[in-house]
Amino acid sequence: MDIQIKRIYEKPANRDGTRILIDRVWPRGVSKEDAKLDEWMKDIAPSKELRKWFDHKEERFDGFSKKYKKELKDHSHLVEQLLEKAKEKRLTLLYGAKDEKHNQAVVLKEYLEDQ
Repeated sequence: MDIQIKRIYEKPANRDGTRILIDRVWPRGVSKEDAKLDEWMKDIAPSKELRKWFDHKEERFDGFSKKYKKELKDHSHLVEQLLEKAKEKRLTLLYGAKDEKHNQAVVLKEYLEDQ
């Protein structure tokens, strides 16, 4: 499996493979045309409640990670879809958060690689 994560604000590249946005909310300032998405998978994103609780606070990341992985267990069909895509060619998980180390894409990538 070849999975990478990338901010949606970075320029799309041919080497990205399948590009999937994994945010529940569309990122500000990005047009759908410029995003060059293959899919927008809103339902794989953390729940609204979890997203609000985390609030991109680094000190909450470990707790966020554990809670998000629990939520992912309830979305096993979406996880399977992502795993299938990653087997076909490179999968790029796109996110809008500014923090490149503490966000849902980091957690999702780790979760997928552990399957």
